[in-house]
Amino acid sequence: MLESFRTLWPYMRRYRRSLALGMGALVLKDLAHAAVPLVIRSSIDALTAHRPFAVILRFALLLVAIAMVRSIFQFWMRVILIGISRDIEYDLRNDLFAHLVSLSPDFYARHRTGDIMARATNDLNAVRMMLGPGIMYWTETSLTFALAIAVMAVTDWKLTIFAVLPAPLVSVAVMLFGRAIHERFEAIQAMFSDISSRVQESLSGVRMIRAFVQETAELRRFEDLNKEYIAQNLKLVRVSGLFQPLLEALIGFTFLVVLWAGGYQVLLGRISLGGFVMFNTYMGMLVWPMIALGWVVNLMQRGSASMGRINQITRERPTIAAPPSPVAIPRVRGEIEFRAASLIYPSGRALDGVDLDIPAGATIAVVGHTGSGKSTLVSLVPRLMDPTAGVVYLDGIDLRQLDPAELRRNIGFVPQETFLFSATLAENIAFGVENATQEEIKRAAELAGLAGDIESFPDGYKTMVGERGITLSGGQKQRTAIARALLRDPRILILDDALSSVDTLTEERILSSLTAVMRGRTVILISHRVSTVRGADSIVVLEKGRIVEQGTHDELVAAGGYYADLSQKQMLEEELESI
Repeated sequence: MLESFRTLWPYMRRYRRSLALGMGALVLKDLAHAAVPLVIRSSIDALTAHRPFAVILRFALLLVAIAMVRSIFQFWMRVILIGISRDIEYDLRNDLFAHLVSLSPDFYARHRTGDIMARATNDLNAVRMMLGPGIMYWTETSLTFALAIAVMAVTDWKLTIFAVLPAPLVSVAVMLFGRAIHERFEAIQAMFSDISSRVQESLSGVRMIRAFVQETAELRRFEDLNKEYIAQNLKLVRVSGLFQPLLEALIGFTFLVVLWAGGYQVLLGRISLGGFVMFNTYMGMLVWPMIALGWVVNLMQRGSASMGRINQITRERPTIAAPPSPVAIPRVRGEIEFRAASLIYPSGRALDGVDLDIPAGATIAVVGHTGSGKSTLVSLVPRLMDPTAGVVYLDGIDLRQLDPAELRRNIGFVPQETFLFSATLAENIAFGVENATQEEIKRAAELAGLAGDIESFPDGYKTMVGERGITLSGGQKQRTAIARALLRDPRILILDDALSSVDTLTEERILSSLTAVMRGRTVILISHRVSTVRGADSIVVLEKGRIVEQGTHDELVAAGGYYADLSQKQMLEEELESI
């Protein structure tokens, strides 16, 4: 728990003035509450002494005034302290999201989306409950307990000893049950992450589930997870359910002892009737703190467990980050050099000592078998990953000496797997470009061969795209991604198999439109189609992470290698399709 508060302390410091005001309101509210039994004692003693009615009325009005003051401070206590917990939750969520978007792709390869979502929602809510009601009631119950015991001890210290006899037992129970609650809640949160991941994967792959008639199997798997989640919650309920009655039993026993001992003191005349009533009123005031103690411990342990899970993410560091003193590049020319670049995944070697020069303004095409390392090669340019050996240079500067954000602003990247956001087509095209005009968006769509399709939609550029672009065809999604990259007006344009989902005629139209755009820019094309790459200044053939062929289209056809075979097969396919 101390580790959790150590992490949260910087957030709490931001609101230290509001926190002081809230705690001040809490103290004043508890002082007003603690004064009530004293007034009750005086009023009862006045009644038993047959004092005038005016005296009794003054005590009654004083009780009303104290109640009003207490209510005012209680209102501000809750507004301020619960409000601070909401503000800290807001800050934490923003910082967590900012941290998540800064992490490298390898982090997301190791963590499921549903698990991350559970930590950003359910765990954050548990932390807020710890910071708001948890701290507020912990402080309130502790102060109430201290004030009540102090006044009780002054009134009758022997009777007070009987009243606090259960305190050591309560401490032991809190310690033992608190540890059990913490462990069980961690298991519950882990199960909630599993359920969130299962739901997220099932909804994302709902088409595949239906295509393979796996609805029943998915329901069964989800039901098993749900049963386990319920089982883990019942384990926590059994512990919490035992904790609460145990505290209430100790309180009931204490009342019994105080009633017996205090009544005996009244009969002997050692304590007044008003004093005995006051003593019992304070005992009543201690009931809520002792009962609330179980709930507060539960909140604290849940919040601590959740903060630990959030800390697991915040302790992660991006493997690709800006150096302490990045080199500034005022104007990118676009000359790229790979020097003995190698990259090894856990599953094996993807690149093996690649040496490649790409002059500024040149168009380079990369072809090869599936799994030959094409996408890995181009991912090194925007530093989506770094080579495990070797160096990649841009305009003679090692990429690791540059700020990745500044580098990527000069690159238009269309990945192999197109991702669109659940927004309008215009917003998807303008993603990454602030204040893009409608004319600029339309121009990018025209260059990508998408303008005709958009104009046929009822809402045009305001057409809402479903999650991951589910309402668009594969070709439309790819062209939207191309338009997004072109709108950035990049010095370096990378198209990773970006035309694989369009037909040959559309491909020719797009390439024709891109001819003028590509002039003067460094362009890297990845494709399995010879028709896409034949116009490139140079074509590179990758095989098992190595460059095995390089040259122009005519040179490679004449060489009779992999590219020549690919070209011949595709020519035959085109001839067969034309028959």
